[in-house]
Amino acid sequence: MRGLVVTGTDTGIGKSVVAAGLTAALGARYWKPVQAGLDGATDSATVAALAPGAPIHPEAYRLATPASPHHAAAIDGVRIAESALALPEGAGPLVVEGAGGVLVPLREDWLYADQMARWGLPVVLVARTALGTINHGLLSIEALRARGVAIAGLVFVGEPAPESERVIGAIAQVARLGRLPWLDPLDAASLRRAIAAHLDLGALA
Repeated sequence: MRGLVVTGTDTGIGKSVVAAGLTAALGARYWKPVQAGLDGATDSATVAALAPGAPIHPEAYRLATPASPHHAAAIDGVRIAESALALPEGAGPLVVEGAGGVLVPLREDWLYADQMARWGLPVVLVARTALGTINHGLLSIEALRARGVAIAGLVFVGEPAPESERVIGAIAQVARLGRLPWLDPLDAASLRRAIAAHLDLGALA
């Protein structure tokens, strides 16, 4: 496997935790191309803690404001360029983590989904199990498919929502890889156990 992109139906839904779990389970490298917001732990720092020993590539852009990348870049006086977002070289597969949802703008004329199409890697879509996930999940899948992006599968995060989890996959014909519960405590060991117990990663091989 060359690699995959972890994206989500929204922000704050556990995407970085899933990315860390997949990075550790697949023996992969990790890359967060655009980090918007530098107060507290960055996503790269979170993954480094949850997937100890995994190679972490430096971000192409580190933007101060926790906002959509296009807006955070404008505040910093930066224009995000596609040429700066080429996949980093290295041994083994690469897990790339997006920002927010699939239609988050990197620029007003360039969305994350456009960049995913350019990368040509399959996508793992992370969805929370809260109310609204069916709509958000199906819209995200449509946006990716409209750009020719392959979808490797769905990972849900949160309390069980069997019908929501089932129907998104059934309507969109996308594999359900499993559901991660909220973890307390959340650390490398508990995440490793949860990935092994709750996700079927055979589709990613």
